[in-house]
Amino acid sequence: MIEIGAFEIRRVEEVVLDEPTSLFEHWSGDTVQRHPWLAPRYYDTAKGVLSSTIQTWILKTPDKTIVIDTSGGNDKDRPLSPRFHKLATDFPARLRAAGVEPDRVDMVILTHLHVDHVGWNTRLDGDRWVPMFPNAEHVVSAVELEVRDPKRGAAARPPGAWNTYNDSVAPILEAGLARIVEGTEVLAPGIELMPIPGHAPGQMGVRVRSEGKEAFFIADVMHNPIQIYYPEWNSKFCEDQDLARKTRARVLDDAADSGALLLPGHFGPPHCGYVRRSGGGYVFEPSPVAP
Repeated sequence: MIEIGAFEIRRVEEVVLDEPTSLFEHWSGDTVQRHPWLAPRYYDTAKGVLSSTIQTWILKTPDKTIVIDTSGGNDKDRPLSPRFHKLATDFPARLRAAGVEPDRVDMVILTHLHVDHVGWNTRLDGDRWVPMFPNAEHVVSAVELEVRDPKRGAAARPPGAWNTYNDSVAPILEAGLARIVEGTEVLAPGIELMPIPGHAPGQMGVRVRSEGKEAFFIADVMHNPIQIYYPEWNSKFCEDQDLARKTRARVLDDAADSGALLLPGHFGPPHCGYVRRSGGGYVFEPSPVAP
């Protein structure tokens, strides 16, 4: 557990994936030689792959339990994302082991609506998808809803691409649990949203401040800490490559100035850390405390 003033941050892991180095166009055969710190936390030398953690962040305030992103989900039909097709994990038990009862969650913040960030919005009940967090307000970007809706921005995409929206987003809207936002709102004292688009059009970060401490949940601005050293490196999943680079540069500059703890979506252990200036660039300092 990590404490940010009066707030507590925990992490619930769903799966760890082997990510091919083709995730980054500019990865080369000597990248690990130049950055030996990558192994073994962020790069598996034996397999020659990157490690990608699919996880959910838990933010507890004195009076609220907040879930930030909901991982891949069980039983979901994912023809275009085989790694997330029909998962069968013990994620609900892991949530409870972390002190999170789904029906007592007050808020779910969805940084963006990619397949690995919304899956546990719902669970299968018979033949119906029902909310996993039935009493929680689900904070979702208006831009993301526009571009993912099969009847609007996603109409031209193949039908298999609609599944994530249909089984993990639409049921939340139909249940009246969604709070649709622009991505600049203050959600509670010390908790505010910040637009961090590029990887996804409406991607939002969550900035947390309490008692002089600061943390910043940055979703998929970065997939691996190598991007702190090479901010120009995008992942192949970034939808707007130019904007993703600009956002990453802005987030790194801000983190180096503020000293905020960065909590990305997919880093390996300890899953979060700090950005420090070094020469004309940055270096990564893993958190000494794991959430």
